[in-house]
Amino acid sequence: MYQGVTLGALSVSKDMKNAKRHPTVEKNVCIYANATILGGETTIGKNSIIGGNTWITKSIPAKSIVTNTTITEVKIKELK
Repeated sequence: MYQGVTLGALSVSKDMKNAKRHPTVEKNVCIYANATILGGETTIGKNSIIGGNTWITKSIPAKSIVTNTTITEVKIKELK
């Protein structure tokens, strides 16, 4: 697990004080920087790779690779 990873709850209310709020991470999982994994029912299956800057709220099967596919485009404005 790299720096800046968040393992937490989707939301917390007083009636959830005894509920499992953090995800389960199985064996041999690599979680890269700034990934966010939320929810007590969420499980990251063994031998998976979670890419940086991903946002996960559902379980991931074993031997999976999760990546963030957002593309940032830079356009250079022409001077007239």
